[in-house]
Amino acid sequence: MQIPEYYNPVARDIAQALIDGFDKHYRLFRDCNRQAKGLFERGDWQGVQQAIRDRIQFYDERVVETVARLHGEFHADLLDDEIWQQAKLYFIGLLTNHKQPELAETFFNSVFTRMLHRDYFNNDFIFIRPAISTEYIESDPPSYRSYYPASSSLRRVMRQIIADMGWNRPFVRLRRDLALVLQYANDFFAGAWPHAEANLQIQVLSSPFYRNKTAYIFGKVINGGLSYPFAVPVLHDADARLYLDTVLLEPWRIGVLFSFSRAYFLVDMEVPSGYVQFLRGMLPGKTKAELYTMLGLQKQGKNTFYRDFMQHLQHSNDQFIIAPGIRGLVMLVFTLPSYPYVFKLIKDVFGGPKEIDRDTVKQKYRLVKRHDRVGRMSDTLEFSNVAFPRQRFTAELLEELRSLAPSMMEEGKDSIVIRHLYIERRMKPLNMYLMNCDEQEKERVIRDYGLAIKELAAANIFPGDMLFKNFGVTRYGRVIFYDYDEIEYLTDCHFRQIPEAPNPEMEMSGEVWYPVARHDVFPEEFGTFLLGDPLVRKTFLQYHRDLLTPDFWQQRQQRIRAGYMEDFYPYPEEMRFVHALARRQARPCRGVDEQD
Repeated sequence: MQIPEYYNPVARDIAQALIDGFDKHYRLFRDCNRQAKGLFERGDWQGVQQAIRDRIQFYDERVVETVARLHGEFHADLLDDEIWQQAKLYFIGLLTNHKQPELAETFFNSVFTRMLHRDYFNNDFIFIRPAISTEYIESDPPSYRSYYPASSSLRRVMRQIIADMGWNRPFVRLRRDLALVLQYANDFFAGAWPHAEANLQIQVLSSPFYRNKTAYIFGKVINGGLSYPFAVPVLHDADARLYLDTVLLEPWRIGVLFSFSRAYFLVDMEVPSGYVQFLRGMLPGKTKAELYTMLGLQKQGKNTFYRDFMQHLQHSNDQFIIAPGIRGLVMLVFTLPSYPYVFKLIKDVFGGPKEIDRDTVKQKYRLVKRHDRVGRMSDTLEFSNVAFPRQRFTAELLEELRSLAPSMMEEGKDSIVIRHLYIERRMKPLNMYLMNCDEQEKERVIRDYGLAIKELAAANIFPGDMLFKNFGVTRYGRVIFYDYDEIEYLTDCHFRQIPEAPNPEMEMSGEVWYPVARHDVFPEEFGTFLLGDPLVRKTFLQYHRDLLTPDFWQQRQQRIRAGYMEDFYPYPEEMRFVHALARRQARPCRGVDEQD
């Protein structure tokens, strides 16, 4: 970008208006996150979920406000290119000492791209690359606290870590819980604790992370050149007293907490880049895009994801292809084999007896974005006007796009622009997985498939179409739902028993002899299209026969309507301390007791 010879005061005022819009957004964002502590202490679980839902809207609301201000005060649609370039330079100057410069740059892009044609989407006008470094931005309090066990006992340091979280609720038996943490750590190291080096310290993120009914403490132990991450979930008991539920020490288990199938965290951060940098040190397998998204900064996650994707395209040469598996009736899905995501767009014409339209499908995806995904629904990134290099599309995929979604694509000489797109983490479709796994794995996966449906039901979600092709298997072997065009709130459904036929002839005819309303569901029909495979049928009936009865679904509805929220643990049930107490009494951990 060329620096202009003179500066226009309108450009300066535009830059200030953009900063004002972003600062208002982040102030409201932090206010919402700060409320999580009080909601957790009061046990207001509905309030926690509502805060997560409300927060998702904050960003777009501030973008719309800022666009309106720029049009109203500055007649933005009439300004020339030079003013916009100067506005960007002024904006960069205002970010010099900003605490969230990378988020502010993304906000600038969001406002700008709402107003001007995509021909302007280049580095002269928007931030294609970051302009301000996020390294070494100081915050108050610091992003993380450091504790030194060498100058105090380890148990006292652990108690201080808990105290510094600032919860105004008593713990049931904190000494016992801390003893169990030490026991688990002892088991993790097989009784051979590493020698304490001179730099031994425990670093803990200053703010707890809140989601559903749980608060999480995230940290790592630094010893010599090694780093050992940990996460501690904190829960309420029946008397609203706190307790440590377990400790997670394996990085991949901690990574599951940040899975794309779970709700975003509420966490108060003055400098979010500091939290992301700390978490990446704990979880090097997680990208910045994933971590920003899981911290509730989904727009920054989208921006970072897109930058990563563009870089991947520059360093790969494979072609986009139609995604393997059974073709959907509503969504056209393609993928890039070298990249672990799928790209989904809504077809112009739906196949089969689908009684929905494009807007309804979008509403379903928004429902999932705002809802608690309980580890069983895939999160999506929603994009508009995404340009792909034309030469990277196979002829088969181009033909499919022209045939099934012509209104969703724009063909240029060198590019294909998709007007509206969802991007999801790629998984192995469950139907394909079942065809290629052994009997033991098939039994495990079918059991998990039934658990996925039950957990979705407990979260007030009815998948609608429960065919195996609409579920996927993650790299950790977990079954996830990802096809949302028929999803419904469970409480909106009417679960019925099929009435007895008036005569045998009508029952044998194959025709429906009873009236069926829009939201009527007949669970006993599920077995007809799900349980053709004998082993699948045997396993499903052994563990999940209740899913084929209206009683199961009606009971779930009653619990939801009564305001009860189920517990969902993103780690195995057997890892919880409540299940370890008996083992601890039978085999006490040497050198660990409940004394201070």
